[in-house]
Amino acid sequence: MSLDAINMGSLQCFIEARKAAGVKIRTINHALKVVRRILNLAAQEWVDEDNLSWLLAAPKIKMLIETDSRESYPLSWEEQDKLFAYLPKHLQRMALFAVNTGCRDHVICGLRWQWEFDLNGRSVFVVPKEHVKNRQDRLVVLNDAAQQVIESVRGGNDEFVFTYHGKPIRRMNSTGWRNARKKAGLKHVRVHNLKHTFGRRLRSAGVSLEDRADLLGHKTGRMTTHYSAAEIDNLIRAANCVSDRTKSGVLLRAIPAIGHFRETGSPPARG
Repeated sequence: MSLDAINMGSLQCFIEARKAAGVKIRTINHALKVVRRILNLAAQEWVDEDNLSWLLAAPKIKMLIETDSRESYPLSWEEQDKLFAYLPKHLQRMALFAVNTGCRDHVICGLRWQWEFDLNGRSVFVVPKEHVKNRQDRLVVLNDAAQQVIESVRGGNDEFVFTYHGKPIRRMNSTGWRNARKKAGLKHVRVHNLKHTFGRRLRSAGVSLEDRADLLGHKTGRMTTHYSAAEIDNLIRAANCVSDRTKSGVLLRAIPAIGHFRETGSPPARG
């Protein structure tokens, strides 16, 4: 189709086909945003050899109403204990890290040691924007429970923080995750609910909206990776408001550090 033939009417076949294929409306909207962006560029920035824009005006591309979106579902401590008890050890670590940092699945799976920095004996990670959904560098602050998880996997792999049999993990929503939630009677719980849980616990603990946004990696107008040591200390204290040492400690003591299984090799140096 030529650019001037693309509009909401001509896109209806695409939209209906995607719906028929069972695709979520949010996913369809992502595609429509790409189309809208291209049409806007064609009307406002891209020009031909005669310095004329490709389109006289960009048609209005409307986003669909997300009637099929899922509501957030934070876990209770009891649900967390029940679910984690059935998870394989490598997923236990990742889930505990997620519920104490608010990181997304793909960030945790792709977390690298080279992104770790030492701040007076405490680790923080700075995930480059190309690995983050909102394309903004992601500062990952570790509370006590998350720090214990990191120490338990140190030395397992020279590049990736979380691995399974020495290899990177592609996604947390694996057969192990699905089997665990089924056995726990929590079939509705998704990996992303761990992020919801962290956010809800921060709010319940009275953590400010600005600090919650920074801890959850929400996109803001601020330079969210340019903090003073005092500011990061404040974020660590805020994150520790949701770190239940009794509950988290029991789980961590049941997970030996990966280095205990290795006869040779040394943990990677901190950044």
